[in-house]
Amino acid sequence: MARMHTRRRGSSGSDKPSADEPPEWSDVDPEDIEDRVVELAEQGHDPSQIGMKLRDEGVTGTPVPDVKLATGKKITEILEENDARADIPEDLWNLMERAVRLREHVQQNQQDHQNKRALQNTEAKVRRLVKYYRGDEIEPDFTYTPELAKELVEDAD
Repeated sequence: MARMHTRRRGSSGSDKPSADEPPEWSDVDPEDIEDRVVELAEQGHDPSQIGMKLRDEGVTGTPVPDVKLATGKKITEILEENDARADIPEDLWNLMERAVRLREHVQQNQQDHQNKRALQNTEAKVRRLVKYYRGDEIEPDFTYTPELAKELVEDAD
C-alpha cells in the first residue's frame, strides 16, 4: 500500500462516466474549441483553468463538457500543436510555487515545525516529478533547487 506522506489511507472516489461522444446539446465545432484553447493559453491560463472555463463559459455560449471528447485531443496536445505549451508542466509548476511560499514562511517562522515538514514533503514531491519529467517535458540537465524555483516563480509574476 503506497502511502505518500501521511498515515491515512487514500479515499476512493467516483470515476467519470464513460462516454465516447460529446452530448447532443454541445455541438461546438472542434476548430472553434481549439482556437479558444489557444486564445485562453495566450491570456495566461493553465490547462486546468482552460478546461474549467470551457466547461463553464463555453465557446460562443455553448458549454464544452469535455475537450477530449469534442476534439479528440487533450488540452495539452492542442497547446503543443500550436506552440503555446508552458516550459514546465502545470503540476510541477504548482508544487514549485507551493515550495517557494512554504520556504518563505518557514524562514520567517522558524519554530513552525509542521510547515517545515510540509516543505520537506513538497520538495520531495518536486524532486520525484522532476525525475519523472526529465528528458521529455523538461531539459535533461534540469535540477530542482530552492533558489531556481524562487527565481522561476518570481519571473512569472
